[in-house]
Amino acid sequence: MNRPTGKGTKGINTLLTHSGYNPRDYHGFVNPPVVHGSTVLFPDARTMKARNQRYTYGTRGTPTSDALAAAVNELEGSAGTIIVPSGLAAITVPLLGFLSAGDHALFVDTIYFPTRRFADTMLRRLGVEVEYYDPEIGAGIRDLLKPNTKLIFTESPGSNTFEMQDIPAITAIAREAGIVTMLDNTWATPVYFKPLDYGVDISIHAATKYPAGHSDVLLGTVSANEACWETLWESYLTLGTCAGPDDVYQVLRGLRTMGVRLERHQATAFEVARWLEGQSGVARVLHPGLESHPGHAIWKRDFSGASGLFSIVLEGGEKQAHAFLDALEIFGLGASWGGYECLAAQVSLADRTVSARNYGGEIIRLQIGLEDAADIIADLAGALEAAASA
Repeated sequence: MNRPTGKGTKGINTLLTHSGYNPRDYHGFVNPPVVHGSTVLFPDARTMKARNQRYTYGTRGTPTSDALAAAVNELEGSAGTIIVPSGLAAITVPLLGFLSAGDHALFVDTIYFPTRRFADTMLRRLGVEVEYYDPEIGAGIRDLLKPNTKLIFTESPGSNTFEMQDIPAITAIAREAGIVTMLDNTWATPVYFKPLDYGVDISIHAATKYPAGHSDVLLGTVSANEACWETLWESYLTLGTCAGPDDVYQVLRGLRTMGVRLERHQATAFEVARWLEGQSGVARVLHPGLESHPGHAIWKRDFSGASGLFSIVLEGGEKQAHAFLDALEIFGLGASWGGYECLAAQVSLADRTVSARNYGGEIIRLQIGLEDAADIIADLAGALEAAASA
């Protein structure tokens, strides 16, 4: 069980640089060792029977995984953190741990599509009643609660279209009813939003994204408050979803620079987004940090910053969208985000139900990387010209 070390209040970059371990524990080496291990030996039969030592088997933790979990705990203010092999595993493990047949679960309609696929297939097959709610429901979520409602799954801002949710209003109602709340916080990271401070019980991250930061690692973290930690930990042990030590180490190393990388992602993304707002061919820019965004007031109230991911509504249809994407040179065309490079992808909203709407064009999601803003803008300008000529 990995718990915060209680070092007091420090700046975010100080925490990112120093949290998670003490170099004196490793003979002064700056980074903790990468421990490859499954079997752990006991000194005698009595100790083995009682499991009376810190490490007993690789699935229950190693010094490497403990270092990352402790660092995340300090960032989240959580009672404990588990580390799993992917961002999707960080979603499915707590859902399996906290839901049972006959339970009713509410999911925001703008969630990451693999979350919806898991809810609509695996959870329904296991007897869970799945229902979706509009991201702007706020305190109105009270009207959707049932006697068997056990869980509310949130994501703010929403995937691809970046709707903001009133998380404090939702969690206050959930807490009154004894309902567990979970939030996928991958977009903001705990640098810009700390879910547990706003009443959320469990904070979920695809550490594949900004914590790893280099588009070469798959990992997820799940952090819980004191009330939910024991159930989360037992679910993790039961499912056996432990991550490999090399990936854990890579994410721990990525954490050290995540703060300064996010500052660059944020600043450049704002510059690019504001430029795009004035361009012909762009119907809308979907970035919660912009004053034009419907959820801007909530973002400004609850968040301390924004990452490098947002979307635009491109005028025209698929022909224009493909011309736009094919003309890009700096932007790669690919899934995921949070790495050092610019990425672009045409996204589909066909899975949405209660929040379905016509945006008046194709949705293009942009990940703004660490490249120079002038070069990014020039690349997008050329792509917009290509779309206009298509």
